[in-house]
Amino acid sequence: MLHLLQPAVCRALASSSRTFSTTAARRALQNNNRASSSKLKPLLWTTAIAATGLLAWQSTSAIQLDAEPAQADETIDPASGIAFPNTLKIQSKAPLPTYELIGAGVRTVSFLGIRVYSIGFYADLNNPKLNISKSATPEEKIEHIIKNSSCVLRIVPTRSTSFSHLRDGFIRAIQARLVLAKKKNTLTADEELAVQSPLRKFKSMFPNTPLAKGQELDILLAPRELSQQRSLIVRDLGSVQSDWLAHEFFLAYFEGDGLSPPLKKAVVAKLTDFGN
Repeated sequence: MLHLLQPAVCRALASSSRTFSTTAARRALQNNNRASSSKLKPLLWTTAIAATGLLAWQSTSAIQLDAEPAQADETIDPASGIAFPNTLKIQSKAPLPTYELIGAGVRTVSFLGIRVYSIGFYADLNNPKLNISKSATPEEKIEHIIKNSSCVLRIVPTRSTSFSHLRDGFIRAIQARLVLAKKKNTLTADEELAVQSPLRKFKSMFPNTPLAKGQELDILLAPRELSQQRSLIVRDLGSVQSDWLAHEFFLAYFEGDGLSPPLKKAVVAKLTDFGN
């Protein structure tokens, strides 16, 4: 049934891509004058989509996605007081699933434990492609969810920062994943070469503009399309298509103690009894 729906989904996304043309930099500057919470106003999403085998998605196009305001049912990150809705619905002409909050935690840096942002990990846990044994380890469950389901990372700065500052942290995490993959011999030389272009595009998407305290930034791992590389979409900034980059960006938050140990701990607790 899924393969029958693909053309319609592609056409819908392509159609929605023509409805939005405002630049990411302008939106980022405008956001500094708006309220920092999404409880009052919906968020605008745009993405640049690469070509598909079923329908040409122009890389310069964009789709508009509107995140609904947070619901009353929320989870509070105790370290920052930032609230995350327990369910997240992103509106687009190509319907996306309802995402369930699996865990939230704070990201700290330096030996002083400076809090940079709180982060919530969401996934489509009702995806029929998920076939997880309850006896699997938490790490196995996390990897299976990321590689087989659409996911969202919601990042909320605890202090004023910038897109470029976040970008630098993301790139360091991805570079560490590259080193680890080569050490484990899970990445061939050809695969490493192939990921360089989407990695450069990902790095170039982030403007040198401020990101206010409390302003939400959502990063979406799009649903898998037939015969397509998965899209990693950064709200308002664009997207890249690369299975390796999309998966490893999310997995970086859960390697070892994770980039946010409190997030990893919360996700492990949530998934302990999850599975068949």
